[in-house]
Amino acid sequence: MLRAFFDKNYKVTVLAPVDEFIRYTEDFQEIDHIGLQYLDRDSVNPFKDLRLLFELYGHYRRIKPDLILHYTVKPNIYGGMVSYILHVPSIAVVTGLGYPFIHGGLAGKMTSLLYRFSNRFHRRVIFENQDDLQLFLLNKMIKPDKGISIKGCGVDINYYHPVDQLASNGSVTFTFIGRLLYDKGIREFIEAAQQVKKKKKQVKFWLIGQIDEENPAAIRKSDLVDWVKDPDIFYLGSKEDVRPYIAKSDCIVLPSYREAIARSLTEAMSMGKPVIGTDTAGVREAVIDEENGFLVNVKDPNSLAMAMLRFLDLSVEERKAMGINGRRKVVEEFDDQKIANQILSIAEAL
Repeated sequence: MLRAFFDKNYKVTVLAPVDEFIRYTEDFQEIDHIGLQYLDRDSVNPFKDLRLLFELYGHYRRIKPDLILHYTVKPNIYGGMVSYILHVPSIAVVTGLGYPFIHGGLAGKMTSLLYRFSNRFHRRVIFENQDDLQLFLLNKMIKPDKGISIKGCGVDINYYHPVDQLASNGSVTFTFIGRLLYDKGIREFIEAAQQVKKKKKQVKFWLIGQIDEENPAAIRKSDLVDWVKDPDIFYLGSKEDVRPYIAKSDCIVLPSYREAIARSLTEAMSMGKPVIGTDTAGVREAVIDEENGFLVNVKDPNSLAMAMLRFLDLSVEERKAMGINGRRKVVEEFDDQKIANQILSIAEAL
């Protein structure tokens, strides 16, 4: 998306914490990056959030932007308020609903109230799947004329390209790629694996990802230790480049409870791999049951195990056909250049 703005000769300033994700400054020398001190996604301290609000106010007032695009919950809420105060047009991008919406409770109610309050300050609110948009409309958290749905943040279809490589040597490998959170369905993946192993011997299960210790849904390390005692369940750690592991896998699995768009699945689809995901927001827009993979019930290891067994019964030709269908769907709908141009068009219209 940065490239799309630069190609139109716009000046871009990025406000974000200084972390490993600011590597884009190497590719875009002309970008102005400002490090945020008080953006803490997991903090529930209202005083820290108030400091974020004042921090954004100071930067926006100095930069005097023509338009601001906000991403993730706290910038959407507090940045929207500041934009309104300074009379700057603003767009919010809802990159998934996260822990509060999945688990409800006081945090979920507070987040809903804050979104309902702050969404009035944005000119447009972009959702990365249709289900999230409909949820906001149903709960009157947004006016119908403000909401727009796109297909996630997109996939670089040239970077994630099919590799002509045999996935397995006599065995089939199912791979989970994602943060090691219970909400990603990792417990269901393990339980399904244990069921499948009782019926099929030549099957392996890979786990790739890191424990997000700041997230309330992070798995316990003791659980991970117990899981990998199984000789057919392998934890490969966190990988910066997952492409070699996707290439060596037969099927990528994500039994998540809810997503913006299931990025690990769309990346796998882009590489021509069949996928298994849950019939939930952010997954069913990518996975078409029996066409490019299988959809299973949420929080249901039995349903997941049945889908894995169905996959094992497919011929090599049927698996390849699923992969081809997935690649075609990503190229048509999830190409990151197309999505960047969509956002650019929305921005220019304001």
